Amino acid sequence: MFARLLVVALLVTLAWAVVARAGSAAGPERTYTVRSGDTLWSIASARYGGDPRSGVWKIQQRNGIGDGTIRVGQRIVLP
Repeated sequence: MFARLLVVALLVTLAWAVVARAGSAAGPERTYTVRSGDTLWSIASARYGGDPRSGVWKIQQRNGIGDGTIRVGQRIVLP
């Protein structure tokens, strides 16, 4: 009896973990086309709340921008 209860509890926990992981609260990624005068800092300040440094880092990591240089017309993904 205890073994059955343990197996059921394990299956319920596993099912809950799969369902909880499947949902994404972050939503879809958006793209942004760089305009004249834009910087990573200005884009992050406008799109993310709080300290822009975190947003700049996320943008750089997602788009492979190592040196922080962006060009007018470049399309970047905003995670």
